[in-house]
Amino acid sequence: MTHIVVVGAGFAGTNLVRALSAKLPDGALLTLVSDESYTTFNPMLPEAVGASVFPEQVIVPVREMLPQTRTHQFIMGSVAEVDSIARQLTLRSLSGEVQLSYDHLVLAIGNRARLDLMPGMAEHALPLKTVGDAMHIRNTVLRRLARIELESVPALRRRLGHFIVVGGGFSGVEVAGELIDCLRSIQHFYPRISPAELQVTVLHSSERLLPELSPRLGAAALRSLRQRGVTVRLETLAASVSDEGVTLKSGELIEGHTVLCTIGTSANPLLRRLGAATTSGRIIVRGDLSVPGTPGLWAVGDCAYVPNALDGNASPPTAQFAVRQARHLATNLLRTLKGEPTTPFGYRSRGMMASIGHLNGVAEVAGVPLTVWLAWLVWRAYYLSQMPSSGRRFRIFFEWFWGMFYPPDITHLRFTRSADMQADEQRRYAEHDSQTTAAAAQESVRA
Repeated sequence: MTHIVVVGAGFAGTNLVRALSAKLPDGALLTLVSDESYTTFNPMLPEAVGASVFPEQVIVPVREMLPQTRTHQFIMGSVAEVDSIARQLTLRSLSGEVQLSYDHLVLAIGNRARLDLMPGMAEHALPLKTVGDAMHIRNTVLRRLARIELESVPALRRRLGHFIVVGGGFSGVEVAGELIDCLRSIQHFYPRISPAELQVTVLHSSERLLPELSPRLGAAALRSLRQRGVTVRLETLAASVSDEGVTLKSGELIEGHTVLCTIGTSANPLLRRLGAATTSGRIIVRGDLSVPGTPGLWAVGDCAYVPNALDGNASPPTAQFAVRQARHLATNLLRTLKGEPTTPFGYRSRGMMASIGHLNGVAEVAGVPLTVWLAWLVWRAYYLSQMPSSGRRFRIFFEWFWGMFYPPDITHLRFTRSADMQADEQRRYAEHDSQTTAAAAQESVRA
């Protein structure tokens, strides 16, 4: 039995399995391996930060997306070792280590947030790469607002209310737009905070925002953010991050207790263990998405450096290209099983777009530039169409429709177990009693 194993359940991995499942010949087994049981729609993470959608609405369970049959299986686990000679994987699963043989192995493992680009980034900056990151940022923002109301020092209140976004690419612009709209929408729930005490600043090293898009659309995004009160500083290089804010290359300190970093990605550690050739943290593949020098090994999506046959350039690490690469690789794998030659990947982008807050966006579709609410509608229509089930599409559409008339949800989600809650209460009471006893002792000495 021919066994195809796909590692990674992102856009590339799930679309590859879905494309293969309906056409797989008899006598073939298809296995998807992922350490998460869901797929994250990363372009929607800024909306989760701004509470335009709930966090669970930007993820889709893997088992809901894929057929469950004897010839299709999903294993929740991580890859510990790859023996490309014996064509065998060692997995760490919920039941311990598992050995899994394969004939064809596809890596669709994406990349990771890079936290070492500047001093203090790992300790004091908040990345936005996972749904957990989005939930943590959202909770941090709500905690900052709750604390501002209790503080009396004006300088401290301003630092607590200043949210700094490092990076003016898609993620940076989108999260800044969502954040400023969210703050303005929920500010009336915090009557002791004035609008002047809430500020969002974007620091970008380039001369314009959204360098992936045309200068016209980058200028439109800049204008939209500034009109809504976002401070955007172009050609500004961040040198380090601390609990006081961001220090620039010029030595200037921009004070703010919350720093969001949307720059930099790093390779998945599995690529280093393979020993395959990489560039810019991505594994080098041939035009047909196979890895040179390793028969039976393929790579697709953000983890792969994929040449585009149409222009000779590397494909950008975007969801649009990941989906197209997955579908093309499905065709090449089927051709390989039949003993037919494979074909090189070639795809022309249909356009690029960014949502930058409520009723605001920029897009370029088939060469036509779109801005403001029309671009925002196109962005939402596209990602709604990518949802794998009609039920989930309806839920997200209803949430978006609801959000057009009502402010974002301000629930501070805490997932604390009863035992942890009781332990935390005991610790706080013990600290309070200790401080009270010490204060009483000092007062007795003075008396």
